[in-house]
Amino acid sequence: MSAVLQETAPVVITFCVVLGLLVGSFLNVVVWRVPRGESVVSPPSACPRCGTRIRPWDNVPVVSWLVLRGRCRDCGAPIAARYPLVEAGTAVVFGLVAWHVGPSWALAAYLYLGAVAVALALIDLDVHRLPDAIVLPSYPVVLALLALASWNPGGETDWPALLRAAIGGVVLFVAYFALAVAYPAGMGFGDVKLAGVLGMGLAWLGWGSLAIGGFAAFLLGGLYSLGLLATRRATRKSGIPFGPWMLLGAAVGMGAGEALFRAYLDLVL
Repeated sequence: MSAVLQETAPVVITFCVVLGLLVGSFLNVVVWRVPRGESVVSPPSACPRCGTRIRPWDNVPVVSWLVLRGRCRDCGAPIAARYPLVEAGTAVVFGLVAWHVGPSWALAAYLYLGAVAVALALIDLDVHRLPDAIVLPSYPVVLALLALASWNPGGETDWPALLRAAIGGVVLFVAYFALAVAYPAGMGFGDVKLAGVLGMGLAWLGWGSLAIGGFAAFLLGGLYSLGLLATRRATRKSGIPFGPWMLLGAAVGMGAGEALFRAYLDLVL
């Protein structure tokens, strides 16, 4: 990273943290409404008990919940702590993405993936589904943003990275599709469709990121399942939402995949 970019990095990270708070507030709406087939634009957010619309000054991420002490201003109904946690969590995700990717054209693509990851993980935990309304539009959006990153206006182009991203998306999609056909009880087609999106984001960074990100999903999901079995909170026939583990595995791949893959090659070779 050039000296100029290094100087702007703290500003970019701070901006992304604030942006994450705002996006997190919107994601709360997405997580609630999309699985129910409702519009995320209208009607405006309102208290589910008294129906009073949320005032703009009562909709400031995290701060408003603290000021209101977690209760509706009008009827006193409790406001779930999940709302500020999602807002704060998205801010953390955006900050980490900005810190890792740095000030570059690729930042937009990985911020988008971070936002989608938060929404899909929560929805999958809630309703055990990965809605097409979020996953399918992510294909053209991610591809377009990665194309912009490969074009890199004002800098050196990297079209091979875009080709690698396209191939990686196909590879991970096909791998998950084969698993879903071979073992439909353990893999849903929502996971298959998500795999293509994650494959693009991982492979743009490198083949090591794709390999580690794909492997980490099964490793982390498997360890979690073993923990459930050991504590008798599940049986061998129990199913778990796999989307969150795919997303967490992809985060590992994007954050440390290349370094881990090189270390693995050094070890075995």
